[in-house]
Amino acid sequence: MSQPLMPKATCVWLIENTALTFEQIGDFCNMHALEVQAVADGEVAQGIIGRDPIAAGELTRQEISRCEADPSARLKMAKIATPRAAERTKGPRYTAMAKRQDKPDGIAWLVRNHPELSDAQIGKLLGTTKNTINAVRDRTHWNSANIKPRHPVDLGLCTYLELNAAVEKARAKLTPEERAAIEQREREQEEQPEPEEKRDTIPSIAELFGRPGGED
Repeated sequence: MSQPLMPKATCVWLIENTALTFEQIGDFCNMHALEVQAVADGEVAQGIIGRDPIAAGELTRQEISRCEADPSARLKMAKIATPRAAERTKGPRYTAMAKRQDKPDGIAWLVRNHPELSDAQIGKLLGTTKNTINAVRDRTHWNSANIKPRHPVDLGLCTYLELNAAVEKARAKLTPEERAAIEQREREQEEQPEPEEKRDTIPSIAELFGRPGGED
């Protein structure tokens, strides 16, 4: 059986959004049940954003419900009518004119939710400049009053694969203490979500750890 395009991200989503057993999720994502349990316990795959296999056309809600009702059942991949997107080649990222106005929203989401990403990484992901990133972060952007943090994947500015790769690369460079600080902050945000309109500043890696955020 073919596996989903992003097994670990799909695994994260299935853990968070379904009542499937670890064995069922592992079988679909080509992972051992113990590895799925480690993901659920937060021991591995930290920082990976869940990927909805229903939205991706890899599963149906009916198929998930069928397997939730029968723990011995195994998920079957849906027939994907459209080809998977090819990997982006090297060179400047092209952004359609209609989406360029969404870049500040995507930048705001990244600097708020992934302060470990360097300005260079954000620029590469979204095809933007360090000046724009700093303007959004410092709220000196000309359109700051209308900027609302929105997931860049939902905006079509990058893919889950590209975002997760950048996050994993950035976190691999952090010390255990820095990773722990980010994970603690994420838990606090989940427990006590803060209204967007009440935030005055967006934290950066420099604010968290006292070091430049522009390193690649």
